[in-house]
Amino acid sequence: MIRVFRHYLPASLLVLGAVELLILCASMYVAVTLRFWGLSVDEILLLATIQSVGPVYPIYPKALTFTLVMATVMVAMGLYQRSSPRESWQYARLVASFIFGFAVVTIVFYAIPGLFLGRGVFGLTFVIAFSGIMLARLLFNQLTGHRGMKRRVLVLGAGTRAAKVNVLEQEGNGRQGFEVVGYLPLQGGHHFIDKSKIIEKTDSLYVIAQKHQVDEIVVGVRDRRGGGLPVDEVLQCKIHGIPVVELSTFFERETGHVQLQSLNPSWIIFSDGFARGSMRDITKRLFDLCASSLLLVLTLPLMIITTLLIPLESRGPVLYRQERVGQGGKTFMVLKFRSMRTDAEKNGKPQWAGKNDSRVTRIGVLIRKVRIDELPQILNVLRGEMSFVGPRPERPFFVEQLTQKIPYYSYRHNVKPGITGWAQICYPYGASVEDAIEKLQYDLYYTKNHSLFLDLIILFQTMQVILFGQGAR
Repeated sequence: MIRVFRHYLPASLLVLGAVELLILCASMYVAVTLRFWGLSVDEILLLATIQSVGPVYPIYPKALTFTLVMATVMVAMGLYQRSSPRESWQYARLVASFIFGFAVVTIVFYAIPGLFLGRGVFGLTFVIAFSGIMLARLLFNQLTGHRGMKRRVLVLGAGTRAAKVNVLEQEGNGRQGFEVVGYLPLQGGHHFIDKSKIIEKTDSLYVIAQKHQVDEIVVGVRDRRGGGLPVDEVLQCKIHGIPVVELSTFFERETGHVQLQSLNPSWIIFSDGFARGSMRDITKRLFDLCASSLLLVLTLPLMIITTLLIPLESRGPVLYRQERVGQGGKTFMVLKFRSMRTDAEKNGKPQWAGKNDSRVTRIGVLIRKVRIDELPQILNVLRGEMSFVGPRPERPFFVEQLTQKIPYYSYRHNVKPGITGWAQICYPYGASVEDAIEKLQYDLYYTKNHSLFLDLIILFQTMQVILFGQGAR
C-alpha cells in the first residue's frame, strides 16, 4: 500500500493506472503512425488538408484530451476500486467504458474542431487503446493472484482480534495483497485460529520471522502488559528492517475502514489523522461551493421535471424536510425530493427505509434508484449546513440510539455531513444497527483521513454508484 495525502492506495492499482494512462496516450501516436505509414510529414499535412480532417500535428493535445476523457469514464465505471468486481464484471465494465467513452470523445472532438483527427485515426485509436488495456487487465489479474506478489504477514496473537485477519484473508479469495504465514500465540487463553495455522514459539521472534520469510509483523494482541507482548523481540525485528504494525492500522490500510472491534483509545490518540485546520476548512468550503454550483447547473432540468412528476402520483409537498444531525451534533433541516407517501410515518415513530419499502411511491422508486431525491441537498451545501462529501446525516432519533449502542459513533460528527461519502461508495444502503456499525467504520476512516484528494476520489466513484444503482432503496 502507498499512502497518498493520508489515503491508502494499493501499489498494484497505482501501477495499473499508470500503465493504462500510458496505453491511452500512446494509442493515438500509434494510430497516426499506422494510418499514415510511409508518408512524410509534408505529405501527411497535405493529405489531411485534402480530406478536411483537421490538423494532424501537434498530436499531444489530442492525445491528452483522449486520455483524460477515457480515464475519467473508466474511474466513473468503477474500474479502479480498491475491491474490484470479479474479473467478468471488470471486462464488462471495460467494454461499457469504451462505448460510453467513444460517445463522449466524439462530442468533444466535434465540438473542438482543432482536436479532430479524422475517422480513420479516431477508430484506430480506440481499437489500439481497448486492445492494450484489455491485455493489461488480463496480466494484472494474473499477477495480483500470484502468491509471489503478496506480502508475507506474521500475526502476533491467536485470539478474537487476530481471528479478524483470518476472516479478511478468506473473504479476499486470494485477491488481497497479503498472505498470512501463521499466527503466533503469545499468552494463554483460547485460540480462535485453526491449529494448522498456529506457529509454535520455539525460537525468538526474529528467527521465526526469518525462517518464514516474513515481510511484515502485525500485532494482534489486546493486553500487552505483564509480558503479553515481547517488546525486546519485536524491537529486534523492527531494527532489522521488518515492518511492525498495530492491528488497527493494518485493517485501516487493507480495508479502507477503521475496524471498531480492533480499535482502542490509545490508537486514536497516537495515530496521525483526525486533523483540523483553517486552510483545510477553507479549501473544503471552496470545493463544496464549486462542486455544488456545477451540479446545480447540470441537474436543474432534471430537478424541474422531478418537481412536475411528484404531484402527479401523490398529493403533498414536492420537497421533504427532515431534521438531521450535523457537525458538532447541531441539528438542521435536510431537503429531499419526497419519495414516500405523506403518511409514511403516521404512527409518529421514525423507521428505517427497508428494501422494496411499500411506503415508496412509483416515482419515488425511480428517483431513489438514481439518487435524484438527494439533489435538493445542494441547497444545504450552499447554506453551509452540509458538505458535498462527508458522512451521511442521520436523524436525531437514530443518532441517540446508535450512540448508546455503538462506541465512537459520535466521532462521525467531527466533520460536516455530506451528500455522498466514503461509506456510500464502499457499503450498500444501511437499515439496521448492524449496517450502521459497518458504515461507521468507513465514516471513521473518512473523518480520520479526509482531504481534497479523498473527496475527489469519492466524487468520481459516486458516478459508478449512481450508474449501477448500488445500495439504492
